Amino acid sequence: MTRNKYSEDFKRETVSLVVDQGYSVLDASNAVHTSDKNIRRWLQDPKYNNKVRQSLSTDEKAELIRLRKEVKRLHMEKEILKKASAFFAKEMK
Repeated sequence: MTRNKYSEDFKRETVSLVVDQGYSVLDASNAVHTSDKNIRRWLQDPKYNNKVRQSLSTDEKAELIRLRKEVKRLHMEKEILKKASAFFAKEMK
């Protein structure tokens, strides 16, 4: 038995039938003449299905935590500067 080689575009479009257009996996497999097993495998692959949740790597998680802390600190500094400038503007009058 020979294996069919499907293009990247074919796989993306087939996944789109299921994800975006509401086809069942079996209906899509009949429509494009491939097995439902292929489509199920492609549905799990983020390369073809951008709706598959991709988890963050350890480095990305660490960076996200660091950036959230930095944003929180910057918001606090902004509020302090806002209050200080209001105080000094009032004092100059």
